[in-house]
Parts: sequence; C-alpha cells; structure tokens
Amino acid sequence: MPVQPAAQPVPPPGPPPAPGQPAYGYPQPGPGYGYPQQQQQQPQPQPVTAPMYAAQPPATGTAAAAGGGNDKRTQLTIVGAALLAIVLIVGGGLWYTSGDGGGDGKQTTAGGSSSTGNDKPQEGAAGTEKVPSNPKAKTLFNLPSPQPAEQVGTIGSWITESTYVKSDVSKVVGYNLVDGGKKWEIPLPGEVCGATKHVTENKSAILFRPTQPTAENKYPACSEVGVIDLEGGKLLWSGNAKSASGGDRPANLREVTISGNTVAAADISIGGAAWNLADGKPLWVPKVDAEQCRDTGYAGGEALAVIRKCGQSPNYTLYAQILDPATGAPKASYKLSPGIDYAAIVSTKPLIVGADVGKTAKNATGVSDLFVVDDKGELKARIALTSGTFDGKCAATEVEKCTGMVVGNGKLYLPSYEHQGQEGSSRTNELLSFDLTTGKQTTDRADAGERYQITPLRMDGSNIIAYKEPPYDKGAQIVSIDGKTMKETLLLESPGDKANQQAQIAFSPDYSEYRYHNGKLFMSRTSVRKPYSEKSDPEYLFISYTAS
Repeated sequence: MPVQPAAQPVPPPGPPPAPGQPAYGYPQPGPGYGYPQQQQQQPQPQPVTAPMYAAQPPATGTAAAAGGGNDKRTQLTIVGAALLAIVLIVGGGLWYTSGDGGGDGKQTTAGGSSSTGNDKPQEGAAGTEKVPSNPKAKTLFNLPSPQPAEQVGTIGSWITESTYVKSDVSKVVGYNLVDGGKKWEIPLPGEVCGATKHVTENKSAILFRPTQPTAENKYPACSEVGVIDLEGGKLLWSGNAKSASGGDRPANLREVTISGNTVAAADISIGGAAWNLADGKPLWVPKVDAEQCRDTGYAGGEALAVIRKCGQSPNYTLYAQILDPATGAPKASYKLSPGIDYAAIVSTKPLIVGADVGKTAKNATGVSDLFVVDDKGELKARIALTSGTFDGKCAATEVEKCTGMVVGNGKLYLPSYEHQGQEGSSRTNELLSFDLTTGKQTTDRADAGERYQITPLRMDGSNIIAYKEPPYDKGAQIVSIDGKTMKETLLLESPGDKANQQAQIAFSPDYSEYRYHNGKLFMSRTSVRKPYSEKSDPEYLFISYTAS
C-alpha cells in the first residue's frame, strides 16, 4: 500500500478564532517541547459524546506501611495498574500525563521535554541544573484541590524561569516561584481537556471545551485549541478545525503538540490540523484519501512526527512519519509491521516508535518493542522490552503519551522493573539504557537505592534528571545522573514527615505531572473531583518543594 501524502495546504483565511533475562544493568543479547488575542469563534452545538478523559487512578504513592517496606506502595501500584487498563479503554482512552518539563528541557523526551525555550538537542553539553547549597527541601506551596461535583480535567503543567503554570477547573493559573503566590489567571469557557508538554519561547498549547456541560450536552466536544503565554499570562489565540468527516462541526480533538512554530492537534476520529504558533493562522490539514489513510496523532519537540493509519480493521497498516512542520508534507516514512493496530512516539529526533507487537508487552506497559528510525525512514535499531526486566509505559491509543523513557547521549534511558531489594520485602530498581545505534543494552546503571524506585524525568544537557520515589519513612529525591559515569548527585530531598508523606501519596510519575527546575519541584494532578468521603485526607491540585 503506498504511503499517502500527509497534508494539503490551507488557503490563507482571515484571522482564525480565537510509551533468559540478563542481570539488571548488564547488556542484553540480541537486537533488539506578545501577540494580540484573537476573537474566539463560537462552535456549532455538539451532540452528546463519550467523556474525553477518565478518572485519575490512585497513585502508586510514596508512603508504605510501617515495618512493611514498600508494601503499601506495591498494593497501590497494583490497583493503579488495574485502573489504568480501564482508563485506557473508557471514552477513547484519553488520559493525559506528562513527565518533568522543567529547566532547559531542550532534549526531546517521552513525557518530559518541556522547555523554557525552543526544543533543541544539547548532546554532550553540561547540564544547567546547579547543586543547591542545601538539597534538604521545605514545602514551597501546596494548593488545595478544587472539589467539583463531577470529575474535571486539569491537564497541563509548565515551569519557566519565574512562573509555575498549572491548569485548573476551566482556567489556567500562573504562580510565582518565590512563595507560590498567584500571578495571573486565564479563564476558559470549559474544562481543559488536553495540553502539550512542549514549550517554544515561553508559549505552550492546550485543548479546551467551548462550553460548560449542560443537561442536554453533558460532554461538550474537546474542540478548541489555544496558545498561552506562560510568563505574561495571556491566551494569545484560540480556534478550532473543521471535522475531516465533513460539515461545519468542529473536530473533536484529543492530542495537541508543538514543534518549533507549529501547533498540531489530532482529531479523535480522523485527521487533524496545524496552526502557526504566533498568530493562530491555519497551516495545513492532513489529506483523507481513498485508501482511508489518516493522521491519528502527532508528537513534537525538536521535530514533528505523526502516526498515520491506513485501511480498515482488522487490516490496518501504520506508518511513522517525520513531517515538515510548515507544510505537513512527509520528509521520511517508516512502515510498521502488519498486525500492529496502535503505535506511540517516544522521541521525534531521533524518531523512536513504540508498539506492543503481538501483545507481547511484559511489565513495560503497552510497549514490547521500540523502533529507532533514521532520517531516511529506514529502521536503524530495534529494542526489545519483552524480557520483563524493563519498565516504561505507552498509552493504548494516544501517540505522544509514553512515560518513564528519555532520550539523550545517543541512548534511550529507562528504569528496570521493580524487584526485591536486599532488605526482606523491600523493593527497588535501577536506571538502565540502550544504545540507539545497535539496539543493545549498555552497561549503564544507576541504582535507586534500597526501598527507593527511580524514574527518569528528562535530560539536562548530557545529564539525566530523575525522581526517586521514597519508602514510607523518607523524603522523595531529585537526582542528576552524569551521562558518562552514571554518578548520582542529589539536587533535592523533600521532608519525610507524615504530613508530607500523606500529601505525596496522591502523586506518582506514572499518573501525575512532575516539573523540576532550579531547586524547585512541583507535582500536580491531571484531573480533580469531589472526595468520596468527608474523612478523606486533604487533597491537593499540586504540591511543591524548594531547596536552599
């Protein structure tokens, strides 16, 4: 089946509306992110649709029962994993999470490449994160969670040099990094239903609903795209795209991303669209053709990539393509093996595609194999994660939603799956890596430490910024890991008292948004609702810590 052209230009319109076993850490044999605000267009009434997000499951947590090591965390992990499977099915499976996006974050990563500037590679460069004089942190500011009667999406979290920005109930709010005080607020007509982790020149993009739910329209479509100024606190423009299936009804969008000056969003059924980051001018829409090829989702950062699906069930053919951000034209295309119905993009440069081939994924949720593709669209290496040794996650149907994997230094870094430690029932793991040229595991290894579990968040030059989930009687840690020696340097350690443990248990790298930059750590929720019980522990939209 020929690969169909990915996009067609849009005639210039007027201003738009507003992812045997070897010993841990040793080689495995075989292959393997200042313009005037536009007026927002009123969309046509929408029919009742399935909800575009699902319940945020209980986090794996940081507290464990006294005397039981990480038993409580293990139990919560099992529950969270079960709920995750349900989440990925309900309502099309949209449940956006992202990893850390602080600092310069200029290396494209899965779940963690939001930057304060343009997404650019910094291979071999020294990291910019400085070691605080005292990494023992104190609470900066904890914001109590809103309590709407129904669950509401709060997807989106960013950090700049002076501001922490967080989506809230039908609004986006900026907080200063000195004491957490509110700097500004952007009201929205409906809930935030999507966001990108990428940032270009302190601008990022969100998806939101055009109205609040009503009795007649309980689930308004997720149709509006908006770009926000993260420092200035302005909605620079907003708009929507016509549905690729025809008519005047706006497309129901599920993912949005940024690459350079292009914003691209995918339609939940067929196709998508792209806009200019600065002014919202439409750039292109993907072509829908006789072969029924359509764009299922985009991934951004240093490059713009797409998963394009052709044919009908059960005989789908998937292509991973690198696109020209300005025109949408494919620059390189890689055809995935038959029988793969869904694929995700771990990195756009280099292009790394994750898929569960033959439903053989084990422990690495939703991904059994990673395909490293070169600039010509040819397979460079294949990394197999089927041994059960490795962790990492890719969502079932979203393209840019893999967590626990970051790319840098010509390698893919990911954690080992948790295993028994040396202290009885304790659990621990390690940070490992694969060579992107050979697809083979390297000798890299950074230990989480007894009763801790490590997750990579993002690159900082050639260093890896990682989060260490603590046992019940310790504080969480942020560490910088030297990309050459794998030596760990402590950047921040949160208090280990009971109150902080109770606050942290609602968050985890898999289900929450983590941002670390310049000695400050923020953990936030991606959805909120009224507690099930008045006796529940206090819940927070986000918690934050600062080192000296």
